[in-house]
Amino acid sequence: MSEAKVVKTIKASADAVWEQLGDFASIKAGGAIESVSYDGAGVGMTRTIVMGGGPVVERLQAHDDGARTFTYAIINEDCPLPFSDYSATVIVSDNGDGTSTVDWTGTFVPRGVAEEKAIDMATGIYAGAIKGARIALGVD
Repeated sequence: MSEAKVVKTIKASADAVWEQLGDFASIKAGGAIESVSYDGAGVGMTRTIVMGGGPVVERLQAHDDGARTFTYAIINEDCPLPFSDYSATVIVSDNGDGTSTVDWTGTFVPRGVAEEKAIDMATGIYAGAIKGARIALGVD
C-alpha cells in the first residue's frame, strides 16, 4: 500500500476552510473535470467525476462536521486514475491563531504506473484542491 500526503497551513479559520473543503457535493465542472454528478446524500453518497480518461466514482465513507474530517474511496474498477484500493481522508484542524491546517492523506495500490508517479498524481490532486480553497477564501 502506498501513501500520498499533503499538509498545508491556510491563513483562514478552520470553519472557513471546512466550508470550502468539507462538502463532498461541492465539486464543480471546470479545468480537467468535464462533468460531476451526485447520487444520494450524506455518508454512502457517491459522486461521479468525468475527465478525459473516463469516470471516477467516489463514495463518501465517513463525514464528521464537528471534527472537520471526511473519508472517501474510489469504487469503480475502471477508474482512469492509476489507483486501486484507494481511500483518502481530509482533516481540517484549528491552529488557535486564526490559521488552520489541512491534512489530506490517501492510501492506494499503484496501478499501471510506477509508485512515485501515482503518489505525485495524488499529491497534485490534493494540493490543487487546497489551492482552490485558498483562492475561494482570498488568502495565500
